[in-house]
Amino acid sequence: MDDRTGIFAGDDPFAIARAWLAEAEATEPNDPNAIALASVDPEGMPDVRMVLLKDIDGAGLDGSFVFYTNYESAKGRQIEASGKAAFVLHWKSLRRQIRVRGTVTREDGPQADAYYASRALQSRIGAWASRQSQPLASRGALMAEAAKMGLRLGTNPPRPAFWGGYRIKPERIEFWADGAFRLHDRFVWERGGDTGWRVQRLSP
Repeated sequence: MDDRTGIFAGDDPFAIARAWLAEAEATEPNDPNAIALASVDPEGMPDVRMVLLKDIDGAGLDGSFVFYTNYESAKGRQIEASGKAAFVLHWKSLRRQIRVRGTVTREDGPQADAYYASRALQSRIGAWASRQSQPLASRGALMAEAAKMGLRLGTNPPRPAFWGGYRIKPERIEFWADGAFRLHDRFVWERGGDTGWRVQRLSP
């Protein structure tokens, strides 16, 4: 029996995720789209960091979650090697979270270009200046490189070839909401091949 009601109701997990994020945008004090993104290195050691989720695209089995980064960063290299990642969105104000696990592909076309162009100029210059995750002599060295890149690239820098998006296509999405006395509500959506999503309530 499917007893999903209220905030859990619906036939599309991406529509539910968008609705929850929209609620969080009205209540969270800062960065409601911040996700803790997990990947693993070639030795199988897990790694996690905060990034900003920029898009919840599509619906049904074609939906995905999109974020942007330097492809040569630690997370970029780890994701390229494994083709997999996981993340959690957690909102203290709503007492809810969304957990996602799935496969990853690059978002390296017009959508990435458009997002890069929408960023503040200094952020676009910064993407060129930072060798993300590499050793850095000092903050002064970073600022000097940013100034050099600003002079070189001008006011309309192109998107660097080493910077763009990653699109996570979920195999599993879990929606969690706080319950009294730790009796939380948890519903997991799992991809069922070409037949759609299977939804199951989980014990807290």
